[in-house]
Amino acid sequence: MKETAPPPSRAAIVLPWDKQAAFAAGQSRSAEARLAEAVGLAASIGLVIVYEHVFQLRSLTPATLLGRGQVEMAGAALRDAMVDVVVVDATLTPVQQRNLEKAWGAKVIDRTGLILDIFGERARTREGALQVELAHLEYQRSRLVRSWTHLERQRGGFGFLGGPGETQIEADRRLIGDRIVRLKAELEDVRRTRGLHRGARKKVPYPIVALVGYTNAGKSTLFNALTGATVMAEDQLFATLDPTMRGLTLPSGRNIILSDTVGFISELPTELVAAFRATLEEVAEADLLLHVRDVSHPDTEAQAKDVRNVLDRMAKDGAVDEGWPARTLEVLNKADVLGGISHVVQGEGIAVSALTGEGLPRLLAEIDERLAAALEVFTLEVPVSDGARIAWLYRHGEVLTREDGETLVRVEVRLSAADKARFEAL
Repeated sequence: MKETAPPPSRAAIVLPWDKQAAFAAGQSRSAEARLAEAVGLAASIGLVIVYEHVFQLRSLTPATLLGRGQVEMAGAALRDAMVDVVVVDATLTPVQQRNLEKAWGAKVIDRTGLILDIFGERARTREGALQVELAHLEYQRSRLVRSWTHLERQRGGFGFLGGPGETQIEADRRLIGDRIVRLKAELEDVRRTRGLHRGARKKVPYPIVALVGYTNAGKSTLFNALTGATVMAEDQLFATLDPTMRGLTLPSGRNIILSDTVGFISELPTELVAAFRATLEEVAEADLLLHVRDVSHPDTEAQAKDVRNVLDRMAKDGAVDEGWPARTLEVLNKADVLGGISHVVQGEGIAVSALTGEGLPRLLAEIDERLAAALEVFTLEVPVSDGARIAWLYRHGEVLTREDGETLVRVEVRLSAADKARFEAL
C-alpha cells in the first residue's frame, strides 16, 4: 500500500481586538492588518484558512478572553466550516485555551504557539533546533496547570517510598524541567563555540554588518544580492531562522562580514527572545546594523517600530548596547514594488530593490562611509623589502596614498586603533 500524506488541516483565525488597549499601547497597526499577518503566519506552515474574523472586545472575560456570545457565535461558524484548529491571535492563559477547546470542539493555539510551530518547522541547524526546542518546552511548562484534568492521574510510588506517588502533571513538569536544564547546558556550549568563532574573527578583525528587520522584509534577498550567496529567500514569514555569514568586499577594498539574522515580529514571544539570545548575539557584536524595511508594505512604519521595540528590549536585558541606534542604517527595500527608488520618500534611509539591484551601489558606498567614520588615518613607513606588511595594510585598511622611495614605502592608511596596534606588533 502506498502511503499518502494526510490532508492539510483546516484552520480558523480569530483575532480578539481591544481597540482602546491598542491605542493606549501606541500601536498604529489596524485590526485588518493584524488579522492579515496572522493569516500569513498560519498559511506559511501549510494550514488552509477557511474562516477568519475580528472580535471587538468590550471587556476581558477571564475564562475565555472573548465574551460568551462571541464564543457561541464563533463556535457555530467553526462547526459549519469544519475547522480542525483555531489560531487565536492573542496570548491565552492555559485556562482560556482549555475552555475554548471545550466550547469549540477543536484544537486551539495562541499567537505564541503558532510562532513556535513555525520556528520548529524552519530550524535547520543544530543550534536552531536546540533553541526552538527550549522555547517549546518553556511554553509547554507554562501550560501544565491543574485545569488539565487528564494530567491529574496519580502514578504509583516506587522503591521503599510507597505512598500515593506523584501525579501525571508533576511527573511531566519534572521531565520537562530536566530537559530544559540539559538544553540550556547544550546551548551554553553553542554560545561558547560562537564566542570562540568571534574571537577568531577578531584576530582577523573584519567589521561585522548585521541585517535586522521585520520578518519578510527581504533581508535574505538583500543578503544574496550583496554577497552572491544562495541563502533561502522566500516570500513567506520567517523564511530564515539560522544565522548566515559571508565575506563581502566594499568599493574601498575593505573586507567586511555580512550577517543575515532571524526576522522580528510584533509581540515577539518572551520565550523566543530568551531562547534565541545566542543567535541575536551577532546583532550585539555588529559594527553596523542595517535595518531592512519593506517600504512597500502598508504597515511599514508600525513594523519598523516593532523592530526598534525588540532592540530596545534587548538593550534593557544587556544583550545589545544602549547606543545601537547610532550605528543603525535604515534600508528601504522593495522599492521596485512602488516603481523604483525615485518613488520612495527616503529621508535618512537608503532606498533599494534587492530584487532588481537598484540602489545597491549607493548602499555599499554608505556602508563604506559609515565604517570609515569609525577609523583613523595614520601615516606609516614600511621597508620596501617588507611586502608582507604592505599587503597586510591593503587587506585590513584603506590605503589613501602611497609614496615609494628607495628604501621605504610611505603610506597614508585608514585603520582602526586596534588594527594599528596589531600592525605595529607584526
